[in-house]
Amino acid sequence: MASGSASARAPQVQDENPSCNDVASFKAADIVVQLCENRKPKPESENLPFGTVFTDHMLLIEWSREGGWEKPRIQPFGNLSLHPACAALHYGVQLFEGMKAYRGQDDRVRLFRPMLNMKRMLKSAHRACLPSFDAAELLECIRKLVEVDQDWVPHSESASLYIRPAFLGTESKLGVMVSSHALLFVVLSPVGFYFSTGNNSVSLWADSKYIRAWKGGTGDCKMGGNYGASIVAQCEAMKFGCQQVLWLYGDDHQITEVGTMNLFLYWINEEGEEELATPPLDGIILPGITRQSILELARKWGEFKVSERYLTMAELRLAVEQKRVREMFGSGTACVVSRVGRVLYQGENLQIPCGDESNSLVSRLLKELTDIQYGRTESDWTFLV
Repeated sequence: MASGSASARAPQVQDENPSCNDVASFKAADIVVQLCENRKPKPESENLPFGTVFTDHMLLIEWSREGGWEKPRIQPFGNLSLHPACAALHYGVQLFEGMKAYRGQDDRVRLFRPMLNMKRMLKSAHRACLPSFDAAELLECIRKLVEVDQDWVPHSESASLYIRPAFLGTESKLGVMVSSHALLFVVLSPVGFYFSTGNNSVSLWADSKYIRAWKGGTGDCKMGGNYGASIVAQCEAMKFGCQQVLWLYGDDHQITEVGTMNLFLYWINEEGEEELATPPLDGIILPGITRQSILELARKWGEFKVSERYLTMAELRLAVEQKRVREMFGSGTACVVSRVGRVLYQGENLQIPCGDESNSLVSRLLKELTDIQYGRTESDWTFLV
C-alpha cells in the first residue's frame, strides 16, 4: 500500500461498533501547519534510548460535543495544557497507539500496516466512549506529520521513528461520565532497541498473583490503564531476577501475554505436530499488528501447524520436561520479536531453548518482517510517506 497524497489513501475502516459520540470526522485537507523557528539537534542513530527524545513537531486535533472536530494542527512540539479536573487524569479516559516509520536503503520512509493501528485505535475509542473519526483521515494527518519531521527518521536499520498517537477525554469537571471534550494528539520519537538486552533473550516471571486483563474488561484495547496497572507486577518480576511478566489467567493458569507483547510458542504439541501457537483473541488479548503479521507469514509458508489456541503453564512445563519446546517469543511494534530464554514458575526455572541464531524461527521472522519494514522486500504491507 503506497501513498503520497490523499487520493492514494487506504480505504476507510468501517465503524462496526459506533462510539458513544458518533460524529463527523476531521479532514486531513484542512490541516494547519505551523513550523518551529529553531530545529533541535538530532541524536546519533546508534544506541538510541527508547522514547526519551522527541522531534520538532506534533499533531493536535481537538473535539467538543458542541462544535465537533476542529481543524488538525501540526505545530512545534511542546507541553499540553489540561484542566486539573481532566477526565483522563482522574478516570483514565485515555488510549494510545504505537507504530513506526522506517527509512530504507533507498532513503524512502515507510509505515508498516498503519491502517491496522487506525482500526485498533477506533476500537479503543469506542470502548472509552470517545468520539469516532475517519481512520484514513487520521492516517493522512500522521503521514503529513512524519513528512514534516522526516529528517528525524534514523538512517539506520537498527533504529526507527516511533509514532505515538494518544486520545484523551478532557472533560473539565469531576464525575464519571462521557466526555464532552477530547484531544487527539501524535508525537514522534527516534528509537533504538526497546529492551536494554537488545536481541538477547528475556527472562519471565509467571505468577497468578496479578492479572493483566479479564473477560469483559479492556484487555483487547490499547488503554493506558492496562499498562499503568502492570507496573507493580513488573517491579516484582525484577525482584525475582526476571525482566518481564508472563501474564496468567484463570485457575488453570492460561498463558496470555508477556510484558506488553503477544506471546508465541513454537513446539512439538501433544499430538506430535510441529506447531506455532499463540493465545486466541478472546477479549483479554491485545490484537497486535506484529502478531497478525507473524500468523499470516507462517500460514503462507505452510511448513508447520499454525494455531490460535489456549496454552497453560502445565502444558508448557510438561513440554519443557519432554524437550518438545523449540522456541518461545514475544512480539510487538516496539521489539518486533523477542526471544524468551527462561520462565520462573512456582519456584522452578523453566529453561527455554532459543534455537541456533542462524536458523531459528525468531531470526527468520525478524528478517522477514524487517526486510518488509525497511523496504528490502516489496510488500503491500508498507505505506510510503
